[in-house]
Amino acid sequence: MTAPAPNLNPGLTDLLALHFDPLVWLPVLAVTGMYLWRYVLARRTPAGQARWPVWKPLLFGLGLVLLLLATQSAATAWTLNSMALYMGRLMVLAEVVPPLLVLGLPRGIQIDPRRPLGRVLGVLLDPWVALAIWAAVIIFWNVPAGFNASVVTNTAAILLPALYLLSSLLVWAVVLRPLPSVQPAHIGSRGWFGLLASLPMMAVAAVWLYSQQVLYTPYVSALCLWNLTPLQNQQISGWIMMLAGLPAMALALVQLMAWLIQLADGGTQPPAAKG
Repeated sequence: MTAPAPNLNPGLTDLLALHFDPLVWLPVLAVTGMYLWRYVLARRTPAGQARWPVWKPLLFGLGLVLLLLATQSAATAWTLNSMALYMGRLMVLAEVVPPLLVLGLPRGIQIDPRRPLGRVLGVLLDPWVALAIWAAVIIFWNVPAGFNASVVTNTAAILLPALYLLSSLLVWAVVLRPLPSVQPAHIGSRGWFGLLASLPMMAVAAVWLYSQQVLYTPYVSALCLWNLTPLQNQQISGWIMMLAGLPAMALALVQLMAWLIQLADGGTQPPAAKG
């Protein structure tokens, strides 16, 4: 008895059909419950309402929904048939989910930098540490040996998406600075950091775009979705990675411009006009 032929032309509803992995769903539901509980408590006071406006849980919730769609949808079943679909899922985890989660945190979170949690976060959110972790994930897992291993083993479904998500959370936390008590970096250093952090991904994307051969063994003779060739899949993946990284690069440039304006002004403010 032969196995049914795979559907190589899935629609959006086919791709977004959810499945249940308790190792993902239970932590997400626990985080959601804790977040909403703290949000409801905070909203009882005017100070809490100022720290936690309504738009923050909306962004946080959207981030969790996208996380589930990227890791718990049927799109994960077509990893070997579409490098572009695989990369799209990874870019959602790296460039969309993390800023939504970070922006969803309440304002003014105070963490004592001398306590163990503060010390650990101070190290992890150090720009050079975050940059090293992010660059290691991007470069190692996109050289042929690392990428091939991720596709043909379970790391394609579990480890690599988790690494993209966690390392990118560090990057976006440095850029957006939600924990100022353990993040003394000013806007200029965050801008330079964001610009440097965008370079590894842009370099990988450029290689995919301009390579004239398929670089990854599992896709050389793969049956690709939507009648695409393996080389087209690779090139589309390059476009996906490059376009996904543009917002972070643009934000870094805005931060650098704001820093340069501060330097030009010398930190002084013009006198108020007399009425």
